[in-house]
Amino acid sequence: MPVIEILPDLFFIQRGFLNGNHFVWRGREPVLVDSAYVGGYEETGRLIAGLGVDLSRVRLIVNTHTHCDHIGGNHRIQERSGCQAALHRIGKHFIDTRDDWSTWWGYYGQEAEFFEAHVGLEDGDRIDVGPYEFEVLYTPGHASDGIVLYNRRHRLLFSGDALWEHDASALNPRVDGSAAHFAQLDSLDRMAELDIDRVFPGHGPPFSEVRKAIEKSKDKIRNFMYDPDRLGRSRIKKVVSYTLLMTGAIDENALFQRLMAWPCFPEFVDIEFQGRYRELFDDSLDSLAALGRVERRDGRVVSLLEP
Repeated sequence: MPVIEILPDLFFIQRGFLNGNHFVWRGREPVLVDSAYVGGYEETGRLIAGLGVDLSRVRLIVNTHTHCDHIGGNHRIQERSGCQAALHRIGKHFIDTRDDWSTWWGYYGQEAEFFEAHVGLEDGDRIDVGPYEFEVLYTPGHASDGIVLYNRRHRLLFSGDALWEHDASALNPRVDGSAAHFAQLDSLDRMAELDIDRVFPGHGPPFSEVRKAIEKSKDKIRNFMYDPDRLGRSRIKKVVSYTLLMTGAIDENALFQRLMAWPCFPEFVDIEFQGRYRELFDDSLDSLAALGRVERRDGRVVSLLEP
């Protein structure tokens, strides 16, 4: 996995689609920003150990939001280290009340573990990642508890899933409300006001063409808002693709049954496609195969994406 030393002893570890990226402060009391997916915990430990950091020494985890691919290691790291966790106050409420719906886990059928949430962050707070001070900016849209971390001195943004370079992160109005699209656009506008030299996102490599990425994301969101068919198909493809990353290689019928067992896939199909479940499932696999993201082999399907 690519590892970049952003500033002295502050590292960026790039993961994949199922596991969110990490930021690690390598010091006497290590700090971790986001902890990936629970299924990738062993790899998380190995990657962080490669920097000379033992998970048992971590003293603080900061989470950009409570989706499963960003908090997956929290509970197990806390068991080893007794560390604190800091996240937006809304996310802290989700964790404190054991709300697996607002976190998306129960809606999408995702594996995740609750953890102890100690610090509820507010917009405008400052938080130290080692010797580096970051401003907390509340950026709802993709997640109702989403934050980004901005270092004004070095003009760095840890954007979580609020901003990617080539795509707009998934929005879920069924859980987060019909204003999620507008909230995401407002969050992008807010990031556009910052003086940023480099963005380190929650998925994918770092990038510097910040304005271009923001405009691309805004255009995609606006297009989806006024094209329900396109939006519906995009959501369904992402659900199929992400579920396949969680399951690994699986029989196509078994994958379909798994999707039908959780609320998200049937609801997405019902909203725009009048219950045509199998048709949309097959169409999604065909489209993902054409894009080179999955491969179908003798009735089985496997993801070709980096988890």
